[in-house]
Amino acid sequence: MKTHTFFVENLKCNGCANTIRKEASKFSSVNNVTVDSEQSLISIEVDDTLDELEQIKQKLAKIGYPEIGAENNLATTAKSYVSCAVGRMGV
Repeated sequence: MKTHTFFVENLKCNGCANTIRKEASKFSSVNNVTVDSEQSLISIEVDDTLDELEQIKQKLAKIGYPEIGAENNLATTAKSYVSCAVGRMGV
């Protein structure tokens, strides 16, 4: 197992963090997900499958949380607000 840490855009609150944890945990190789909403930092403990890590990053970008340095536009930001709201309802 290995822990990968990266920063994402649009991470604002615990609602966002809940959504990120839920979506990342759906992948079979994920053992643990830690989200620091103050620093926009995600740590994911996965089995040694880098392909799936990239799939996780793509999924997070699709729901509005792209890795810093990736494309972040108005549509992506809007998706993050929806994902945040869903995460807040799940609390």
